[in-house]
Amino acid sequence: MKNNFLTLLFLAVASCAFAQTKVMQITTVESIIPGGLGRSKMIVTDETGKQTDSEMKNFYSMVGINLENIQSNDVSIVKIMNKYSGEGWKITSVNSATQSPNEQYPQGIFITRYLLTK
Repeated sequence: MKNNFLTLLFLAVASCAFAQTKVMQITTVESIIPGGLGRSKMIVTDETGKQTDSEMKNFYSMVGINLENIQSNDVSIVKIMNKYSGEGWKITSVNSATQSPNEQYPQGIFITRYLLTK
């Protein structure tokens, strides 16, 4: 009986805590298409499902990899993370993947998903 009560109490407390957790996601898609022809964006999906996006720079320009563009993207990501951190959001997980250009498929992207909770 005591074990059942403690289990039920734990489940009640845990479900209340979880029910109040808000989740949002920030996705960055950075083009790695040679020649700077790709599109790069940051997409923010808030806890209500509303999405906003902003432009980011492509990794490549017409002359090759563009370090200034990468630095610009880093600044954009840090600014948005600082904004949401100041609002109480915490990064829960980060996942990234790359579709690399190759001879058969000359296009590619670098995608990162940041899951935030509060």
